[in-house]
Amino acid sequence: MTYNDDDKIDGRVYGEQPEVKADGMGSRVLYMILIWLMLSLAQTVLTVATVIQLAIMLVSNHKPNERLAEFGTDLGVWMAKAARYQTGASDVKPWPWTELD
Repeated sequence: MTYNDDDKIDGRVYGEQPEVKADGMGSRVLYMILIWLMLSLAQTVLTVATVIQLAIMLVSNHKPNERLAEFGTDLGVWMAKAARYQTGASDVKPWPWTELD
């Protein structure tokens, strides 16, 4: 069986998660506020990476920078995991509380 990039990303977002004890409501609110701030920063980083990648593609005959593209994928996976925690779909906190994978 072969896996495409979407399958790999789905595995990173929805795959096996570490067993964690659910936080109390006070702790969860604190983590949610911290993760909300981190998501805001991540959105800014994504915007900067997008502009840089666009400039690279304009000058390199539409060829993206592979390392920047991989960074974007990792950032997107982190943002998805953070969103799952924020919305209560998961009790697993994103990096830096768990491995980045």
